Amino acid sequence: MTPSSPSASTLAFVESPVQLLNVLEWAYARPGGQPQLDGVPRQRGRRAGGGDLPGPAAPRPAGAESPLRIVVLPPTDPMSRGQLRRVAALARDEGHEVRWQEARGSRFAPLKALAALARDVRAARTVVVGDPFSRYVQLLLTLVRAEELVVVDDGTATMEFMAQTARGERLVRWHRVGGGLPGRVRELAYAPVSATARRRFTPAAHRGHRVEVFSSMPVTAHGGMTLRVNDFAWTRARFGPPRLTKGTDLVGTSLVETGVVDPDRYLDAVRALTLEHGATRYFAHRRESPEKLRALSRATGLEIVRPDLPLELIARRGPVGRTIVSFPSTVVHTLPYALTGTGVTVAVCDVDPAWLTGSASPRARSFLAGVTDTARDVRRLPAQAAPTAG
Repeated sequence: MTPSSPSASTLAFVESPVQLLNVLEWAYARPGGQPQLDGVPRQRGRRAGGGDLPGPAAPRPAGAESPLRIVVLPPTDPMSRGQLRRVAALARDEGHEVRWQEARGSRFAPLKALAALARDVRAARTVVVGDPFSRYVQLLLTLVRAEELVVVDDGTATMEFMAQTARGERLVRWHRVGGGLPGRVRELAYAPVSATARRRFTPAAHRGHRVEVFSSMPVTAHGGMTLRVNDFAWTRARFGPPRLTKGTDLVGTSLVETGVVDPDRYLDAVRALTLEHGATRYFAHRRESPEKLRALSRATGLEIVRPDLPLELIARRGPVGRTIVSFPSTVVHTLPYALTGTGVTVAVCDVDPAWLTGSASPRARSFLAGVTDTARDVRRLPAQAAPTAG
């Protein structure tokens, strides 16, 4: 097997809808990944009747790459699970095998899932993961014997992953804060697993171990890693171009739910952006709480939309506003790729440091600023578009 050829022994693990979408993008971007007819890449449009999903996968010609085996390790929240099932249906339409494996929800679920997956993990020659910070993924990596490990984009977390591995640091999410003595005890007990994961993410030419990162984030390869750009070619081939509306759409964020941004400050910011830009719709992040969304709707009059697919697919299939406004998040990097050539403007509103909670991690301010500063093909909103802190 060559380093760039997926095979039947390629095994992918995903825990979110966006990770699954990016596995599909990775499979499409690899040589032989685009279904072809008579040697010409097949571009699939909408189903008859205006359906949202692409048509059945084209027959794979002789010698075409084999489909992936994708294991979905779903979270417990209903919105994430619903989106995962929809993207899983798209993956099956592409001819990939999708296995739904519960690994949460009970005390012994992780161990049962690990036992159920152990044989396949050991046999795989290429392993694809969507969240290198996931403790469950790191636990699976202790069983990996694969020649090639691929990290597909998990959004802005990929930026932190690349920075931490370049510095040789342990993998810690940027918004995570210390958990006191119990947290330190758990970290100590987990240290051997974490150390093994860091080794797996380090290429080793002498033993034929390769590491590839597939990302649309502004990251730089290091230490022998291979970097492949995710430009959302699969999404653009399968959906759209979208019909554009006259209004502006706002994109929600889970910064409140992760304890980074104060909820009242966030509500004020959304209200100000709504008035400034004449926004009519608010696309909720899958982790946003119903209580918060109801408060936003009452305060702004926005139509709250809870997408059933990742926003890149929702925006690409349309209808979508001519302007999309977001706070610093993954979409300010991914939407310009997904919406290339459509005439949609993506704008980003900085997070004022005064909006941060007292419990926000020390990294929060610089990380969020970096997400905005490195975004390509987006419009930075003028300072007066954000509410004045005070």
